[in-house]
Amino acid sequence: MNNLSRPLTAAALLAALALTACSAPEAGSAPSSSAPGTAAATATPTPTKSSGPYGDFASAAEACTTISQQATGASLFPLSAAQGKTAELEQLKAELSDTAERVPDELKADFAHLNEVAVAGLSDQTVYSSGKFEAAMAPVTGWLAANCK
Repeated sequence: MNNLSRPLTAAALLAALALTACSAPEAGSAPSSSAPGTAAATATPTPTKSSGPYGDFASAAEACTTISQQATGASLFPLSAAQGKTAELEQLKAELSDTAERVPDELKADFAHLNEVAVAGLSDQTVYSSGKFEAAMAPVTGWLAANCK
């Protein structure tokens, strides 16, 4: 039990950090018409190549919110897996992959790496206890801190 609690504690801490790193103002941006978790169902299935500083997102607020939510979700993969929520986990993985395609070009490689590490952590819990997940999360958190004020 102790071996499982350490990665989950680390994941919860990273989730809290990721959520606090992004507080982009919503003023001037279009209001979101969908609840969290439903964006994948309404998003374009084949995202286009990133075209601006916020990738394939309509605004800075949308990019910041989505990237922050998805990074946080990746940190919670072990919890969903431990709870046996297979369908939910598959949806979270699909949304993370979709976001990896939509992020700004400067973040694409780092976010793709985070995606790979998070998925690898589902079968290898040492990804979390060894610091690999934290290392993969650092550039994404840095981007959020620099671009989502």
